[in-house]
Amino acid sequence: MIDLPQPTGAELWPPEEPGPRARLHKPWRTLVAVVEVLLAVLAGWAAYACWHHSVATVVTRTDDGAVLESHRYFGGLLAAAIGLGTVAALLLVDAVRQLSLAIRARSPKPKG
Repeated sequence: MIDLPQPTGAELWPPEEPGPRARLHKPWRTLVAVVEVLLAVLAGWAAYACWHHSVATVVTRTDDGAVLESHRYFGGLLAAAIGLGTVAALLLVDAVRQLSLAIRARSPKPKG
């Protein structure tokens, strides 16, 4: 069996440059989280409004006195409601992330 050295790929990456490390704990992230929650509430309200207005009820009376009721769905408004609901959910997930970074992620204290 021939044992040849295997490439590690270390030579493909540039060496790390010394410099200040980026801080994750930034208190202004709380403000970003609050704005994202407000935008999510607004998007949720708009999604509800689009969903509510996407259905029209059509009532028809025939000559023999029968009442026929049908519902007409507007696809554009349904799609807008689904899209706005998705945006609201993503905003809420990112707001939780921003809030957790604002509160918990602190740089380690130097030893000594």
